[in-house]
Amino acid sequence: MTKAEIIAEISNKTGLEKVDVQETVEAFFKVVKNAMIGGENVYVRGFGSFVVKKRAEKTARNISKNTAIIIPEHYVPSFKPAKVFVEKVKVGNNKK
Repeated sequence: MTKAEIIAEISNKTGLEKVDVQETVEAFFKVVKNAMIGGENVYVRGFGSFVVKKRAEKTARNISKNTAIIIPEHYVPSFKPAKVFVEKVKVGNNKK
């Protein structure tokens, strides 16, 4: 499902204009992104958590040149679904 399809679905279910729904969805994503860029985690009860994970420094290999490369410590965005959400997906996919 694409963002456009999500916007259309919300618009159909709520009766709101697609433009208003699009602005709201875009604003939600912007808030989540800005919070994570600032190092904050975002928790949506019943859905999941958008968390910033720290990756430690590690040594890797450049296979083509056969040299060691040090990858510095860095942070990556991650999503952890809520237990309730995971259970609903498991049950929903068994119906097919």
